[in-house]
Amino acid sequence: MTAIQAEHIVDGIARALQAVSHTHPPDFVRALAAAHARETGTAARHAMLQLLVNSKLAHRAKRPVCQDTGVVHVYFTLGMDARITAAGLAATPSLQALADEAVARAYLCPSNPLRASMVRDPLGERANTGDNTPAVVHIDMVEGCTLDVLVVAKGGGGDVKARYGMLNASDSVADWVLAQLPGMGAGWCPPGVLGVGVGGSPEQALHLAKRALFSPIDIDALRARGAANAAERLRLTLMDRINGLGIGAQGLGGDTTVLDVKVATAPSHAALLPVALMPNCAATRYTAFTLDGSGPAALEVPDERVWDGIPDALPGQDGLAVDLDTLRREEAARWRAGDLLRLSGTLYTARDAAHKRLVDRLARGEPLPVDLNGRALYYVGPVDPIEGEAVGPAGPTTATRMDKFMETVLAQTGLLLTIGKAERGPAAIAAIKRHGAPYLMATGGAAYLVSQAIKSARVVAFEDLGMEAIYAFDVEDMPVTVAVDASGRSVHEVFRLAVE
Repeated sequence: MTAIQAEHIVDGIARALQAVSHTHPPDFVRALAAAHARETGTAARHAMLQLLVNSKLAHRAKRPVCQDTGVVHVYFTLGMDARITAAGLAATPSLQALADEAVARAYLCPSNPLRASMVRDPLGERANTGDNTPAVVHIDMVEGCTLDVLVVAKGGGGDVKARYGMLNASDSVADWVLAQLPGMGAGWCPPGVLGVGVGGSPEQALHLAKRALFSPIDIDALRARGAANAAERLRLTLMDRINGLGIGAQGLGGDTTVLDVKVATAPSHAALLPVALMPNCAATRYTAFTLDGSGPAALEVPDERVWDGIPDALPGQDGLAVDLDTLRREEAARWRAGDLLRLSGTLYTARDAAHKRLVDRLARGEPLPVDLNGRALYYVGPVDPIEGEAVGPAGPTTATRMDKFMETVLAQTGLLLTIGKAERGPAAIAAIKRHGAPYLMATGGAAYLVSQAIKSARVVAFEDLGMEAIYAFDVEDMPVTVAVDASGRSVHEVFRLAVE
């Protein structure tokens, strides 16, 4: 019987969460760099360069690659001949309790605080738990005397795009997956990895799809040796067909939408073919370790050479320089979808909760806490800063969540432009066109890079909302792409064409 100390479990998970917050898996960096090298689309290539530079800088600074530092998933595989011991305690804590202790320790770390995104009471007040607990815990009991631990920080942008379907046994899984991609949009921050779960029961298919994501990218090796079974043949088929859609990095159109496709299967009822689809975004964060009772967890240390050849900064003159403090509507009207810009000046922030308060005040005829006339609004919930930072990593959140507020805000405040990630829906695009207020897109998954353009930050309204408070940022050369111009033309038109 192997004795594994509870503190070694907590310590290992906490250290793993800190490590994955700022360091991509080497296989992801290599796959992204290779995709960037062969990309022919200008906007997509620029977006991938931002992701690569962000990866290098975040690793060097040991600060999060993305402001959404994830919901923690811990997969325990416990040998039946191992036991957990906790010195000094009357009872051994559960694996759930140990995981939660580790999450709180990691997310409240003073040298690298991570954003708490978990809320309790989802149908009620949805109050933030403050330390990102609880973790999502899965436990498998197997033969053996060790404890294997897979630690994942899964961003919300990928999970919100999860898809499930119950197919007939004769239906094409590949056709079903391809039909889902255009409707998923770009909110999951491609390029990334897609997990496909086939078989089992409905909930098992979703579990298979997510669990499949957390293994090394190896599609090129599979292609070189050839598929040995139906699951591997499906991987290759989906890889080619998905990238053939032309969605591209960040949905900007391009050659690479997925870096790999993972397929996991399980036996199922003869009348059923459950299929689930789960994307993993450009903020790929996971690692694993094994405890055998001999001491604390040994975490893999990445080879620094994986970032060789990636520049330390973006080219200084990429994009049109824009002064947000003097910008006029007629100037913004000259921008065209796909244009690269560099923003400097004052930028306000607001996410879902702040938008709800703003429109409620407008409905009651009350004044707003900030004057948005002629201003720019950035959809972001930043990480708390550490010493020497104006703000922590501050990448964009999905813009479509603010679509329902768009007409009211544009019509009643004089707001000039908005900034977020991914596409806008038809109603928002109609409002943009009606009011001549362009929508700009920052690169999702490049949060640390974006934060380097923010020279000062202060909360100006709704401080009680925490990361969803309204900030005033002073930015310098913040890189963005015109996603929807003042005439209503969108760079994400490829989604509509793919559906047709």
